[in-house]
Amino acid sequence: MTPNKSYKKVFIGIAALLLICFIANISLGSVIIPWLDTLSSLLGGSVEKEAWRHIIINYRLPKALIAIIVGSGLGISGLLMQTLFRNPLAGPFVLGISSGAALGVALLILGSTFFGIALSGFLISKWGLVIAACLGSIVVLFAVMIVSTKVRDTMAILIIGLMFSSITAAIVSVLSYFAPADQLQKYIFWGFGSLGNLSWYEVLVFFIVFLLGMLPTLTSIKALNTLLLGENYARSLGLNLQMSRFLIILATGLLSGSIIAFAGPIAFIGLAVPHLTRQLFHTSDHKTLIPAVVLIGSIVMLICDSIAQLPASEFTLPINAITSLIGAPVVIWILVRKRKMLF
Repeated sequence: MTPNKSYKKVFIGIAALLLICFIANISLGSVIIPWLDTLSSLLGGSVEKEAWRHIIINYRLPKALIAIIVGSGLGISGLLMQTLFRNPLAGPFVLGISSGAALGVALLILGSTFFGIALSGFLISKWGLVIAACLGSIVVLFAVMIVSTKVRDTMAILIIGLMFSSITAAIVSVLSYFAPADQLQKYIFWGFGSLGNLSWYEVLVFFIVFLLGMLPTLTSIKALNTLLLGENYARSLGLNLQMSRFLIILATGLLSGSIIAFAGPIAFIGLAVPHLTRQLFHTSDHKTLIPAVVLIGSIVMLICDSIAQLPASEFTLPINAITSLIGAPVVIWILVRKRKMLF
């Protein structure tokens, strides 16, 4: 059996598992809906209780789609960063994008007390938080991109990104120190992450930005494969290193920045999913890894969200806590096994 046929069967199996996880995620929750009624509602058929259709279409289906976008986007962002820096511990937020978004939200929520200003209802609404997170991540992203054109060493970009993270974290700490308890609590809740409470319009906007982030990713497949051989060898093959860096950083910024804006900072998915994918497919070819990461990232995120919903309970756990509890042991397990990381 050729490798391509082998991968084709694996992809079919993973796609089937994704479909099962998708239906299970929509069925589970404070109200458990039978699988057949869930499928019937999604296909436009009849359901036993009309209230179930309302729950599925207006609440659970958008949340399940957001989980797929978040899992895919974080997985792809982590893969891009691990390839660019040739570092198995690089994640989607190493460039300081997450810290920039957190700073934008902190300035919005906590800054009113620190600067002595009153914020309107719109600014502290859901869209206000999205815009603040986007602006914060964009500022840091452009700063890193400008720096990337001035330095030749890729590891220097990684260090600069970490320094930007330290600066923004320090500013957030100062704002938190002077903030009253209610505003600090609101900021902490945002940091927990959330896949729910998004309208269909917000889902559409999120999906469009996700597609915009995937465009430079798909155009960089050849460059990503070449970078695995080392920067010097990539230059000798005629690769425009600065342009490739720019496209990879741009894709990461669009994907991870939009995810933070709409769902909050969700940890470990971007770090763990690329490693899980490599362990399953045993390849470094990004033509295979990118679609595989999209599928596996979606599955992992749907499973985490299903666990966070605490089925048959009215309580919902923070999604960030679940992803950390699952993702961290996975990364530790993979590193302890000391298998070749394909870098």
